[in-house]
Amino acid sequence: MNYCSHCGARVTQKVPLGDNLPRHVCNQCELIHYHNPKIVAGCIPEWENQILLCRRAIEPRLGLWTFPAGFMEIGESTEQAAVRETKEEAQADVAITALYAVLSLPHIGQVYLVFRGRMLTPICEAGSESLEVRLFPLIAIPWKEMAFPVVSEALRRYVDDVTNGQFQLHLASLPDRLPSY
Repeated sequence: MNYCSHCGARVTQKVPLGDNLPRHVCNQCELIHYHNPKIVAGCIPEWENQILLCRRAIEPRLGLWTFPAGFMEIGESTEQAAVRETKEEAQADVAITALYAVLSLPHIGQVYLVFRGRMLTPICEAGSESLEVRLFPLIAIPWKEMAFPVVSEALRRYVDDVTNGQFQLHLASLPDRLPSY
């Protein structure tokens, strides 16, 4: 950041009084510009022992699979964001049943809030950000074609929980390199 979005003056990176981290501070109006992680809300849509995945029609990771997820918008809750993303990407209606995972990616400044969602009907089709959507039995998840390591990690934990017959809330800070599945 070079200029203040409030007054247009130059900013300097320094530790403001009462803070402990360097921030972009306007040299003129003294406004502090915080750079904080972005919240990604996602949903694992469930239908009769299957989950809904979307093949991405946009970059990054065009053509690879993911569960519906995206950045929150101002004015919506995390649950509303997960429902909206599912509708936008897969034209599917879900009812959120539980928060499933909070996965922090400090190396890229993102926090994923992943919810489980019960599909209200099996009806789904590709939205504008998806090339294809499909219900997958857990044994057929396309692991080698997953778009993002964090999605693979969330789904690996999900499959483990289904196998164990008990869901838990997963909290983790993920490294910048995750194993492939």
